[in-house]
Amino acid sequence: MSAAALVLAAGEGTRMRSALPKVAHTILGVPMVRYAIDAARDAGCDRIVVVTGYGAETVETLIPGETCVRQEQQLGTGHAVMCAQSLLGDVEGPLVVLSGDTPLLRPATIQRLIEAREGSGAAAVVLTATLEDPTGYGRIVREDDGGLGQIVEQKDLAPEQHAIREVNTGTYCFDARALFAHLHALGNHNAQGEYYLTDVIGVLRKEGHTVVDVETDDPLETLGVNTRVQLAEATRVLQRRINREHMLAGVTMTDPELVWVGPEVRLGRDVVLEPMTFLLGRTEVHEGCLIGPDTRIVDSTVEAGSVVDSSIVLSSSLGPETTIGPRAYVRPGTVVRARGKVGASVEVKNSVIGEGSKVPHLSYIGDAEVGKDVNIGAGTITCNYDGRHKHKTVIGDGAFIGSDTMLVAPVSIGAYAVTGAGSAIAEDVPDEALGIERTQQLNVTGWTHRRAVDEPEDE
Repeated sequence: MSAAALVLAAGEGTRMRSALPKVAHTILGVPMVRYAIDAARDAGCDRIVVVTGYGAETVETLIPGETCVRQEQQLGTGHAVMCAQSLLGDVEGPLVVLSGDTPLLRPATIQRLIEAREGSGAAAVVLTATLEDPTGYGRIVREDDGGLGQIVEQKDLAPEQHAIREVNTGTYCFDARALFAHLHALGNHNAQGEYYLTDVIGVLRKEGHTVVDVETDDPLETLGVNTRVQLAEATRVLQRRINREHMLAGVTMTDPELVWVGPEVRLGRDVVLEPMTFLLGRTEVHEGCLIGPDTRIVDSTVEAGSVVDSSIVLSSSLGPETTIGPRAYVRPGTVVRARGKVGASVEVKNSVIGEGSKVPHLSYIGDAEVGKDVNIGAGTITCNYDGRHKHKTVIGDGAFIGSDTMLVAPVSIGAYAVTGAGSAIAEDVPDEALGIERTQQLNVTGWTHRRAVDEPEDE
């Protein structure tokens, strides 16, 4: 049976001490709320609604294409579900309720909840965990027969209940019709003056409905993020989880604790990742590449056999057997074709570096189209911006650009043409021609001796 999911993402998260809504904070480059949505979708939920509230516009911008409903006043989790009833009230069957600040929950665990509800016919299934330190969580209070009795929030605990270590994780699977039929019974007579979704459990039991629980076998996956400390803890758990999967699939990490790989990154076999490497966004690194150390690649493709050393690559495409770095800055819109080289302290932006072409060191190439087998000397600059508009530089196949050449765009350098070192080329250079622009050199003989004679002695 198909299932629906409701992701609660309306809270401010005051303990984050941030201008951002809590669920907008990122883990490995991905907004926290995105993890809950993706887990629900991967678990088979084909209908997903996200409740936003504080900073709603910010959160909704981070999850384009998702169905959202706003909780204009944050009056508790039960009230958040009430706000979504207009969109989900027609659901028949399982409705999973997730917290947008629980990024470690696995799709398999959500599937367990759905299966438990289907197998038991229960009106609700609660995911629980047993924690060494349950502070901050609602506690599971059991009946004499061991069944789930009620969930008591931290602020409402009786003195003897503080010792309970089994907690509510804020993750549920309801029979949707039973849930919405009993929401009206919720009250806000508690320390927070809020409508708690947890109170639905007691209401359902009182009405004779079955409520069961499933305890997670990995309490870490239920970690809720409420502070920057917990954000770092969640990041570390995800880092280790993702890195382990890649290593088991044939990726080498010389120090996994110093490699950060985002959840959407794809890595081929025999990729080697050196320390202080960050691979984020929709990055793909194909077989046999060496990445790092001290490298960041975001939303880019690196084809087989390439090397990226101590560099930054953003929204770009690197062909097979390319060499990048050290200390290169490859900016968005760059394409480096097979066996191309972007060397030490080179910046490239919105340009194509042709097959076998080299920009070995200390150059800036912007808004340029570089042909095949071109050599660009040290200190070359494409002067692409006139203060208002960007202009294009075109360099033909086999051209040789002398060191310290300024190419004043728009300008074209022909195939197999050469520019003289130290030239400012502002006009097109034909195929196989030499373009050179220099003022006449003046040598003043005897300058050193004359200067020494003319200089006054120190007093």
